[in-house]
Amino acid sequence: MNTALVLPPPAATVLVTVYGADRPGVTASLFAALEPFDVPVVDVEQVVVRGRLVLAVLVGAPTESDGPTALRLALHRWAAKEKLDVEVVTGLGDNRKRRDGRTHVTVLGAPLKAAAMEALAHEIAECHGNIDRIVRLAKYPVTAIELDVSGAEPDLLRERLARVATEQHADIAVQPAGLSRRAKRLVVMDVDSTLIEGEVIEELAARAGCLDAVAGITQRAMRGELDFAGSLRERVALLEGLDAGALEDVRASVRLMPGARTLVRTLKRLGYLVGIVSGGFTHVTDSLRDELGLDFALANTLEIGADGRLTGRVVGAIVDRAGKAAALREFAESAGIPVTDTVAIGDGANDLDMLAAAGLGVAFNAKPVVREQADTAVNVPFLDTILYLLGITREEVEVADASEEAIETAPAEAAARSGSGSGSGAASASASGPTLESGSASESGSTSGPASASARVQPAA
Repeated sequence: MNTALVLPPPAATVLVTVYGADRPGVTASLFAALEPFDVPVVDVEQVVVRGRLVLAVLVGAPTESDGPTALRLALHRWAAKEKLDVEVVTGLGDNRKRRDGRTHVTVLGAPLKAAAMEALAHEIAECHGNIDRIVRLAKYPVTAIELDVSGAEPDLLRERLARVATEQHADIAVQPAGLSRRAKRLVVMDVDSTLIEGEVIEELAARAGCLDAVAGITQRAMRGELDFAGSLRERVALLEGLDAGALEDVRASVRLMPGARTLVRTLKRLGYLVGIVSGGFTHVTDSLRDELGLDFALANTLEIGADGRLTGRVVGAIVDRAGKAAALREFAESAGIPVTDTVAIGDGANDLDMLAAAGLGVAFNAKPVVREQADTAVNVPFLDTILYLLGITREEVEVADASEEAIETAPAEAAARSGSGSGSGAASASASGPTLESGSASESGSTSGPASASARVQPAA
């Protein structure tokens, strides 16, 4: 007895595609024109680019013998009345099933050039992939486009598109499609040259008069030419005798990477846990943890002598390449999150183990050795572009920021209207709320908050 499942033949369908100037009410008007024919709605897709609408509706074909012709005539009359163009095509069934090998391809450019898109699309086709959907995630400070691709082997596609990224000076990320992308719930970042601009140890070295020597060692360590732990001890030894007050000076002068506040604020709104792990020092990382409301922080602690000067030594175990990966796992375990559901961001060779351990490892303005080994690389100077790799759009970020600003400023505005406070007081209350950012390019600013000397993994209170 043959028990194989026999699928019914595909039903007759009608694809209606509308083109023209976008305005409120077009979609409602189209479905009102379809309503008298009592046809089932199978699919709807719509896109608007620079005010021009493309609206596609797939419906079941009318069952009456003259139904398809009557539907076609009615739709052309409707389009003429609405001053729109319409195409009506009869056929069978729905979209074909998407093939295996489904991936999200995200491309970033500032600017994003046609040559980059041509090379990207060409390589997808060469890998036997099909582009099923394209959507823009952001238009500034970078252009971010996401493509849903099926039919291409993900590892091969990633390899081929990595070459395109290098040749076309664009950032291209390839990630498996599916629930795993939405499951990312812990983001862990390096600090120096990732969350903040520059290297803290070099700022200390400048005050100690040994900048050139320390900077040279730092660059060799970040390129992977030196053992990180040994190089850190060597650099810290050069700081011996520096007044500990320099730590506070450096902490106060730290500038966040453009986009850092936006990245952290948006992730926290979405329920992510955010941590930092650094080969730098707790005098800076603990302050960042408190200011940004981070959930975890781990770094090295400089030893301070009884005379109030640096001894040239580090207290406890050094947070090195292996230590960063261990910290990622420890953060994830303490939060009850699988390591596969984490994102790690870094720029140096000492971040490689952490990037490899995470579900998604992102090289941010990184050294070549890191870009080559990470899952994906971002080379634009805005940290919040990481959000686009998670499928979050710039518009969604800005709407959330505007809503929060309205909530924060409402009490101050109400007080001002009622005359319950002075003008200067109302202005001060309003200014204390969140500040909207323009592309996050002007976000850099000094950090503040108490310093701490603990190098333990510290969940924020």
